[in-house]
Amino acid sequence: MSEAGVPRSVRRSRLKPAIGALRYLRRARSRCFICAVVERDAEYFHHIAYEDDFAIAFLDKSPRLWGTVLVAPKEHREQVTGDFSSVEYLRLQGVVYALGEAVRQTVPCERLYVSSLGSQQLNRHVHWHVAPLPPGVPLPRQQLRAFSELLTGNLYGPVGEFARLAEQIGENVVVPDGDL
Repeated sequence: MSEAGVPRSVRRSRLKPAIGALRYLRRARSRCFICAVVERDAEYFHHIAYEDDFAIAFLDKSPRLWGTVLVAPKEHREQVTGDFSSVEYLRLQGVVYALGEAVRQTVPCERLYVSSLGSQQLNRHVHWHVAPLPPGVPLPRQQLRAFSELLTGNLYGPVGEFARLAEQIGENVVVPDGDL
């Protein structure tokens, strides 16, 4: 392993994010990528770690942190709270919690970041990023800097490494039974 928990065959690149930015913007504006993942559109393939009738969780395609998972409702919803009843919101947060625990059990994790990022202009489908900060990252490289493509770069490697990671995370998922 190179970085904490990252297989040696996975590398970090700061150049690929810069090159892929325009392509990413075109694709993200042409179709909701989360809806495409839910529908299993081959052009939007992501490694799925968890799925039930209500939610889906899949690996970030270009993660900055090894083990980052995106959790989203399967139905297209755009507002973090406004598009959910309190029961639906708490159910989804139960999935976020379960994925956070599964990620913590799967990869080395000093701190788990959970955030809902997106924009009405891009990535409208509401989703949560569950991102494990590995042990030993110096303070100046933590928090928001850990998410910066240009400062941190993205992780790239063999598809098999990401498939294995998604499977391992999925095996560790225990979703609450709904009695919240």
